[in-house]
Amino acid sequence: MFNVGDMVIYSIHGLSRIDDICEKTISNVTKTYYVLHPLDQTNLIISAPIDSDKVVMQKLLDPDEAKEILLSFQQPEAGWIENPKHRYRQYQDIIRTGHRREIAKITRTLMRKDMELHLEHKKLHEQDRKILDPIQNLLFKELAMSLDTTFDKIVEQVNSLIKQ
Repeated sequence: MFNVGDMVIYSIHGLSRIDDICEKTISNVTKTYYVLHPLDQTNLIISAPIDSDKVVMQKLLDPDEAKEILLSFQQPEAGWIENPKHRYRQYQDIIRTGHRREIAKITRTLMRKDMELHLEHKKLHEQDRKILDPIQNLLFKELAMSLDTTFDKIVEQVNSLIKQ
């Protein structure tokens, strides 16, 4: 269970702060809810039932885990899946689990492919771009928060590690 003031990663909304924990009655059913405020969406307030198995909410990476994930970007890509539909489906399944190390592997693989294609004056497949942009954004913001640095510095470090 999380507490008021905790920073968490909440589903697609990313870094969020728990502003309150309260009971709400919806359709005559009373449940306890987390009231969340995504840091990137100042006007959005989310109520998420505490006991929902559909809600993906995770504590922020600790600094040691964040360093390990950051350094994982110097490893080779995880292996390219040639069929775009299979790749998209498999990557989405992995992303839904919320496992940051696996998400970092996908990010690393897609970033390397994007760089490779850029050198050939080609672009990343649109489905791959739809996967890469949001997970890269969420992961790098979490790494920045966990390592007490900026998003831009994480981008700079990751790009440097990938190019090694």
